[in-house]
Amino acid sequence: QVQLVESGGGLVQAGGSLRLSCAASGRTFGTYATGWFRQAPGKEREFVLGITWSGSTMYADSVKGRFTISRDNAKNTVYLQMNSLKPEDTAVYFCAARQSPIIVDNEKYYDYWGQGTQVTVSS
Repeated sequence: QVQLVESGGGLVQAGGSLRLSCAASGRTFGTYATGWFRQAPGKEREFVLGITWSGSTMYADSVKGRFTISRDNAKNTVYLQMNSLKPEDTAVYFCAARQSPIIVDNEKYYDYWGQGTQVTVSS
């Protein structure tokens, strides 16, 4: 079992930056692919970006050029650096991991989830 805990959310003005962290416990990420999803009020949860154990990444078009994902396998932690934030980035952000080395953008293929952290971007 893998337990995931996100941190780093908060309130920021448009154009600002935040960095989210996702720490794993229980067992290491190993070769699991990890990803970040988000859910805005009244909307379905959507894929934001993901990273493999070797550093390959996948990004949603909406965040390309603004968000960056990284992973420290030694610390068992995944990071989400968010720059040039927009009000439409407001959502609860979830960290997820799947028992596969391949990133996918469909949430149903992820096995472990964090509790989520709120990100609010004011205009």
